[in-house]
Parts: sequence; C-alpha cells; structure tokens
Amino acid sequence: MTRHALAANENPYPPLPSVRTVIAEAAGGLNRYPDRTVTGLVDALAARHGVPRSHIVTGAGSVGVTHHLLHAVVRDGDEVLYAWPSFEAYPHLTGICRGTSVRVPLRAERHDLAAMADAVTPRTALAVVCNPNNPTGTAVTRAELEAFLDRVPEHVPVLLDEAYREFVRDPEVPDGIELYRTRPNLIVLRTFSKAYGLAALRVGYAVAHEEVAARIRHTVVPFGVNALAQSAALASLAAEDELLERVEAVVKERDRLTSALRPVLPVTASEANFLWLPLGERTTAFAEACARAGVAVRAFSGEGVRVTVGTPEANDAVLLVAAALA
Repeated sequence: MTRHALAANENPYPPLPSVRTVIAEAAGGLNRYPDRTVTGLVDALAARHGVPRSHIVTGAGSVGVTHHLLHAVVRDGDEVLYAWPSFEAYPHLTGICRGTSVRVPLRAERHDLAAMADAVTPRTALAVVCNPNNPTGTAVTRAELEAFLDRVPEHVPVLLDEAYREFVRDPEVPDGIELYRTRPNLIVLRTFSKAYGLAALRVGYAVAHEEVAARIRHTVVPFGVNALAQSAALASLAAEDELLERVEAVVKERDRLTSALRPVLPVTASEANFLWLPLGERTTAFAEACARAGVAVRAFSGEGVRVTVGTPEANDAVLLVAAALA
C-alpha cells in the first residue's frame, strides 16, 4: 500500500488554513458559473508582476495554458521544438494539436540550447524551454537563455515553462518575467499547482506581450478556470509570505535528501521540488524497492528515477531504500 506519494511533483503540504477557509466559502456558490474573464485573479497577477493585465492569460493549470498556446500557433505538421527528456505533456499536446515534435537530447542532463537553436527551421511554430527541467531538475542560466533567444528568429515564439520557479535558489537562473519585458516572442508559464499546493484545482497562467497573449486568449475555453480555483489562487497570493515559508521548508528537505543520497546513489543537483537519480539499468529495481516500502516514485525505464521531495518522513523512507540497495 502506498504511504508516500512521491511520483507527481506535488507539494507535500495542503493549502494554508486561510486558503482552505476561502475554498469552503466559495463552495457555497457552486450553482453559479465562475467569472469567465477571471478578473480578480488577473488583476492580482498583473499587480504582483508589474505587467499589463492584457499580458496575462489563465487556464486549467500550466498544461491547459500550454494547450491553448499550441492551438493558437500550430498548424498541421508545424514543428514544436523542445529538449528531451522533458515534461511528458509536450509530445502529447503537440500531437493533439496536429504538430510535429522535434526532440533535442539533453546534454549532461541539461538543455543543449545551442543544439536547439540549430534545430529551428522554417516550420518551427514554437520552441519550449522547461526551466528548471522536468524530470532532471537542472536549470539553464540567464546567459545561456539569452544567447538562445538571440539566435531564435523573432517570429518564433518561445515558451519558458517555469512551473518550479519558486524552488530555484541559484542566482544565475533567470526570472523569466524579467526577460519577457524586452523579448516580444517570449512567453512565460507559471502555475499554482506546485509551490502553491493547488494541483487539484487546476489553475495556471502565461505572461506574454499583448499580440501573443491575444492569440492565446482567442483559443481559451470559456469558464476554463473554475470558481474554487480562482478564489484559492487569490487567497494564496494574499498569504504568499506564509506560503513561501513552506516552499523554503521543501528546499531545505531537497538539500538534505540530496546530501544524504549522494554517498550511496547518483543524484543530480536540482532547482525544483524533486530529484533525478540517473540509475540506468538499476532504475526498475530501485522503483520496485520503493514500492515495496510504500513509496511511489516515477521511473523512466533504463534512464532514471524522479523522486518528489516530500515530508521528512517520506524522504527518510526513500533514504532507507537507497541504503538497502547501495
């Protein structure tokens, strides 16, 4: 029986009490449609990031916003360029939108941005950079990303997926919203699923210049962000200082887990809320041992295991398995 769910990069902690109170209050209005234009949340995000509200597009999680973006820019057979392995939704969503995936292999578990720039063709409709990358947790620096953006033609939109931005501690890793201000083709993707602990409610957003944002908004599903999600996201922003204390707790556990694993198993330095263990042929054995110990992890056959940073108790369970297999 699974006691510790460490396979989906979820926040191990529930929403703050103040957020749960708001969700309970909002549940009393479930007979009414949500605000179709997500006005309150868009206003709050615009104020928080110092951007025009017309530059913000919301959706059902970052996956929903990515789907809207692909639907807006991809035509039959157009190419969507991304590193691999990376977020598993990219090929799925590309296929749904009848695009062609162009996968550029990681180099030393990091984005090979030079190779990605080389892979841009006249059919490239979108380039995607997941920073930090899922499943490896590695991140590209500002200098690397700017060099890549300088090489990508201005008519090619670039999606910077920052689902794990709040867990980044390396000062060399850029904040995409700072970069987007002078990059008209840069689209920054954020979510409330990870750091904010609202994965079940499905709310995310993109920040993009007005022309691009309008194209995405044209494809958005009406009422795509439900009322509970809107209320919870607003309440989470209001309680952000307290919430980010929990994020810091996850980061400290990430560092503890990394230090404890390194003497016994290979582990990649991570800027996200998960760790990548490049175990190769030992992948299945480790994942199965975790399962027997009641820990669910995400195995990539023949490559490695992604382990979400959980509570101290869950992380200790992973360490016991690692020690037994070392």
